[in-house]
Amino acid sequence: MDSARSDILARIRAVPRRQPAPVPRDYDTARSVEDPVGLFVERVEDYRAVVRRVSEDELPQRIGDCLARRGVSNMVAPPDLPESWRWAGTRWSLDEPPLSLSEVDSADGVLTGAAVAIAETGTIVLDAGARQGRRMLTLVPDYHLCVVRADQIEVSVPEALRRLDPTRPLTFVSGPSATSDIELDRVEGVHGPRTLEVLVVDI
Repeated sequence: MDSARSDILARIRAVPRRQPAPVPRDYDTARSVEDPVGLFVERVEDYRAVVRRVSEDELPQRIGDCLARRGVSNMVAPPDLPESWRWAGTRWSLDEPPLSLSEVDSADGVLTGAAVAIAETGTIVLDAGARQGRRMLTLVPDYHLCVVRADQIEVSVPEALRRLDPTRPLTFVSGPSATSDIELDRVEGVHGPRTLEVLVVDI
């Protein structure tokens, strides 16, 4: 049996194989648009997410406004979330030491920053880096409030990828979590937060 197997494999290996055809790499790696931030806002809104542009000075107040509108009382957050973002009147559970799954699941939502954002696709990319925390924090709660700085927005996917470390745990978020069945009935909140709210900080 071993001899027959070896004979068959040897015959297969002896079959000449063509060299793979070269893959053209002449696609665009950078694009220019008049207003990348405006394009990002427009595309995020297309995904049924809520997005608002704010200034650096008014960011803490606008975070408070978002939480007040939803009647939020308990939020989880990465341990390095800026103190000024932790709105008074809301109970903050920082992920240090790491929160259990049940603690994250029982929270009203999560507040994070982002690694980079893509204007053309309206996508936010998280890499578990600064102000983002573990991936679980942004996948389990039903509400995600995300702060994106204008200088984190790139126009195209290739430009965004150049700012990312491929060895990190990357999560690409394009609107609230949603899926459709064969009859195209949309169901939200299956694979992540049902509600995504984005505050874009103009620099």
